[in-house]
Amino acid sequence: MAKSGRGLDSESVAAATVLKRAVELDSESRYQQALVCYQEGIDLLLQVLKGIQDDTKKCNLRKKISGYMDRAENIKKYLDQEKEDGKYHKQIKIEENATGFSYESLFQEYLNETVREVWVEDPYIRHTHQLYNFLRFCEMLIKRPCKVKTIHLLTSLDEGGGKQQQICGLKEIKESLRDHGVLLELEYSSSIHDREIRFDNGWMIKIGRGLDYFKKPQNSSLFFLGSFLPWIL
Repeated sequence: MAKSGRGLDSESVAAATVLKRAVELDSESRYQQALVCYQEGIDLLLQVLKGIQDDTKKCNLRKKISGYMDRAENIKKYLDQEKEDGKYHKQIKIEENATGFSYESLFQEYLNETVREVWVEDPYIRHTHQLYNFLRFCEMLIKRPCKVKTIHLLTSLDEGGGKQQQICGLKEIKESLRDHGVLLELEYSSSIHDREIRFDNGWMIKIGRGLDYFKKPQNSSLFFLGSFLPWIL
């Protein structure tokens, strides 16, 4: 059954809005974001196309969609080449109280089924909420299509009253990962300052605050996979 004129109008307006934003981002050389908007706008136009009965309008809309698809494909090829050449750089700024920045949303484009080994360097995997953050990251890795077998963590040892909690928490995470067939190799350094994550498919991610960009949770529980609820997402 064809959609009503009102339904088509609302989808047409939504498509036009998204595609206008895509063109703006494209003109600003913000290609990754432009590609997402182009793809979303194209999907909306395809929905509109299904409800159009007039052959002339259908033909005109198909031409318009084809033009957007060509541009989206060219952007995708450009980004793929940039990645292959090692020139690809993307910066994401997470504002205070922002939502929608789960580890899945940030890392999914860099993870694929070829990833077997991951290196995490973060001096602040110490306190309860920071251990939860690392646990959340590990859980994301074993849920993704990638088949991670080894995770290396380089962090600093808490020299204060939280030292025993840190050691015990990381031990529980290590044991939980082992139950899932993943080896966690721990190393401590007093001189580590930089924060970065590396995947064995060549990607390196620099994060200003490391994994510690979530708000502290309001409660606590044991350190095993699946033991927590998302706090801010």
